Amino acid sequence: MRIARRPLALAGASAALALSFALAGPVSARADTVLNLVAADYGTGPSDTSQAYWQKIADAFHAANPSITVKVQTVNWNDFDTKIQTMVQNRQYPDITEGDYFANYAQEGLLYKTDQVLSDPGNLMPAFKKLGSYQGAQYGMPFTTSSRAFFYNKKLFSQAGIAAPPKTWDELMTDAGKIEKLGKIGYGMPLGPEEAQAETLLWFLGNGGGYQTADGKWDINSPQNVQTMEFMTKLVKAGDTEPNPGTKNRAVILEQFAQGQVGMLNGLTALIPIIKQAGVLTSSDWGTAAIVGKNGPLNTTLGVCDFMAAFKTDGSKQAAIKKFLDFALQDQYQVAFAEEYNLLPGTTSGAAAFAKADPQLAPFIQALPNAVQYPNSPVWAQVKTQIQQIIGTAIGPHPKAVLDTIQQTALKGS
Repeated sequence: MRIARRPLALAGASAALALSFALAGPVSARADTVLNLVAADYGTGPSDTSQAYWQKIADAFHAANPSITVKVQTVNWNDFDTKIQTMVQNRQYPDITEGDYFANYAQEGLLYKTDQVLSDPGNLMPAFKKLGSYQGAQYGMPFTTSSRAFFYNKKLFSQAGIAAPPKTWDELMTDAGKIEKLGKIGYGMPLGPEEAQAETLLWFLGNGGGYQTADGKWDINSPQNVQTMEFMTKLVKAGDTEPNPGTKNRAVILEQFAQGQVGMLNGLTALIPIIKQAGVLTSSDWGTAAIVGKNGPLNTTLGVCDFMAAFKTDGSKQAAIKKFLDFALQDQYQVAFAEEYNLLPGTTSGAAAFAKADPQLAPFIQALPNAVQYPNSPVWAQVKTQIQQIIGTAIGPHPKAVLDTIQQTALKGS
């Protein structure tokens, strides 16, 4: 369901050397230093894996730095956290990771600071600096990012007599009801386990809420958040969403939107190629707008970032790690990954290059500097999992009880 993949643009001599090494077979025997890279796999299966992306970079890097070999291992996203935790517990530390950022590893002194392993840390997307930091020092290096926008079906809007996208919750509910009368889903609300934490946070932000206060205190069961869940319940009970949102994953709702079956949803850049692949909606049949808030459109959105991090291991590989990270975070590779997986770059220069390459994604890139991120807390992994598992049950008569349960998990782990 993705756009056609484009080959990585490896520069002349490097590409030729990379090819010659590939034909010659394994090169690790000729290397003085071996770096172990463990990356999350953004693909969908054996024939669609991030292993190929990273291996091309590793081969090109080795061609330019014959004394350093990078061994690549990609891990399914569902298993990534467990894999890294197991490696650390067994003291089989990876040299470089790409995926989640683990604040507790920075806390334990296992990671290099960004300025120790990157020549130009100032080029990293500044909006995500705090999220990748511990006690004021940055350890996580933004590698790939995404932001959210409000998608709406212009064709259904026209059929329902809706002139413009909603700006307030009341307008959204009115518009959703009109679309529902056409036999379509008015608003798609995916609260299933795939990414319920994102949909929930976007709604919380719309009422001035969130998972934490500005000073970092957990505030999941705040009056604003309870009120938000009550409105979401009202929307569901009115029949203006899909049935049983707690069982619906984001991927299903995105596909339904692409098929013209959903009038509105909070989406991300990955929806655009899904729309193109479905072939039901033309580029003039849909549009994007600011996230809808209770009293008006938001001037911010959710920004998500996956990080690279460097482990100290025995301390002898710092210079090699720095060379590789400088190489891997070049604009050409940032753009290539963003194109392949319909995401956004993690560097400022990469984002600028990508906006030029694909103007349709410029609004998502422009939203990143003001984006709100998930909590930067060692307990967030537990909280996120619980939200994914039970937030759907907050659609009902007792939303506060559900939010209280999640709040208690956050406080116990803090």
